[in-house]
Amino acid sequence: MDSAIQRKKTSQSFRKHEQATAFWFIFPAIVLLLVFVFYPMLQAFIISFKNYSLVGEGDVFVGIDNYVHLMKDRAFFNSLKHSFYFALVVIPIQTSIALGLALLIQKKTAAAGLFRTLYFIPVIISTAVAATVFKLIYNKEFGLLNSVLKAFHLPVTSFLSNPDTAMNGIILLGIWKGAGFFMIIFLAGLNNISPDLYEAARVDGASRIQQFFKITLPLLNRTMAFVVIMTTIDAIKLSGLVFVMTNGGPNSSTETVVFYIYKQAFTQMRMGYATAAAFVLFAIVLTISLIQMKLFNKEGD
Repeated sequence: MDSAIQRKKTSQSFRKHEQATAFWFIFPAIVLLLVFVFYPMLQAFIISFKNYSLVGEGDVFVGIDNYVHLMKDRAFFNSLKHSFYFALVVIPIQTSIALGLALLIQKKTAAAGLFRTLYFIPVIISTAVAATVFKLIYNKEFGLLNSVLKAFHLPVTSFLSNPDTAMNGIILLGIWKGAGFFMIIFLAGLNNISPDLYEAARVDGASRIQQFFKITLPLLNRTMAFVVIMTTIDAIKLSGLVFVMTNGGPNSSTETVVFYIYKQAFTQMRMGYATAAAFVLFAIVLTISLIQMKLFNKEGD
């Protein structure tokens, strides 16, 4: 009996020692998060209730006035509309392309590694470089796009100067640049599916399409959830491509919500107002992400 009690005490002591060791390992990360993430977020939240400017002496508490004015700001809602348009187009197309590329390079062939590298190259190209190259491609006078249109005797177009087509040009670049990253995510998910399941399905006479919809897609549910949520967040916070390619034009047709926040904060120096817009965006993205997680969890049940 005494031996059992002693073993129990030893086990409890060892567990406490493990917990203490684990705490000291994660303590630096906790400190960094508190100092560089949560504290700045708290300060930003406080600033959102002020008439705060980066220049001058404006630091007056205005309560919820920034949020009230934001709800009446047509430019803010237009920027939200542009961001959601980008997201609604990019999410299904980019996800489908990424999954298709992952399926193509999944098989272990001599060229699989080469194509995997080629498809991933756009991801590592900087946003500024990619946007500048595509801006040249879209150029009306000497761009590659209009050269192709001329070769087929089609009318040339000023792609980025037309409010009806400018956002579509950014969408094409966004898909080209992001598909390779999510291809790797899908590839990891595909490699975790046991080949025995496909072998059993083939024995039962299932076609490749049936295998895809009955085995591949259901078992990729968690991977699909991650890809869709991350794509949604990336799409809604789009700003870099807009900044380089169109600077929000023409006629604000490509002004996304993050670019709008940037303009309010650093062009018009309305930091309090911009911070309020940022927290509204944060709430929107958080709500959408929670809804998506709930939907994918239901599909996985």
